[in-house]
Amino acid sequence: MSTNTSVFRTKDNAITRILGRRQAVIGVIHALPLPGSPHYDGDPIDRIYDHARAEALRYRDGGVDGLIVENHGDIPFAKPDELGPETSAVMAVMADLVRRESGLPIGINVLANAPIPALAIAKAAGAAFIRVNQWANAYVANEGFMEGKAGAASRYRAWLHARDVAIFADVQVKHGSHAIMADRTLPELVRDAAFFDADAVIVTGQRTGDSAKLDDLETVRTATILPVLVGSGVTPDNVRSILTHADAVIVASALKHGGSWWNEVDPKRLRDFMSVVRDARREVVS
Repeated sequence: MSTNTSVFRTKDNAITRILGRRQAVIGVIHALPLPGSPHYDGDPIDRIYDHARAEALRYRDGGVDGLIVENHGDIPFAKPDELGPETSAVMAVMADLVRRESGLPIGINVLANAPIPALAIAKAAGAAFIRVNQWANAYVANEGFMEGKAGAASRYRAWLHARDVAIFADVQVKHGSHAIMADRTLPELVRDAAFFDADAVIVTGQRTGDSAKLDDLETVRTATILPVLVGSGVTPDNVRSILTHADAVIVASALKHGGSWWNEVDPKRLRDFMSVVRDARREVVS
């Protein structure tokens, strides 16, 4: 009697499993500077937690489907092996607070490109996914040469018994040069991420707030059966067209006061954005 076996396990759709729907909206909590980072000025740690909680509730009340907790206030970012344990400690407490207070599914992004700390935080805080800016291959980033950590991070995830924590992996991440991978096409890079066991892939623009090109989004969509997200530059003006191809969007700058990522969430901007999203969803249903 023969049996069919496979190295890879069948994957469900991580977006619908975690967020409960396609055409989902994920807001980003850009944390204040954390202890150990260049701009942390010694303020009481509760100020960091209170800021994250307030942002989470604004997002929740505005109708987003999930959240990412990110240490964006830690500019300039350090490479993964240069991060101290204080970053993971504070982010774990903060993320757990955000999850409990908002009641939303959450993800973790530890900058720059630190999936192992992100997995530790996710396990401690009950997060459902992590975002990884470079999962496979390598690129030249603001921080220097950055290698994908899929092998080490996957082993760490298995060791933590955290396979339920999904990997959302950027393809040609923003703030980086991909010239060293110029002999590989965008579809090949997408397949690389899938081959290295990512659960979803993310398309971005060149910088925070820059829109992903629709041509790139369509190319990625046709190159994989994994869920596809757009991870930068999503606005009320382009979200309708983006959601015709993407399973979800990750958005922050367009929802902040003045359209700047470092400001707080603007409830009116968020309401207006979600109104466009709801219209887009109805169009798909009809």
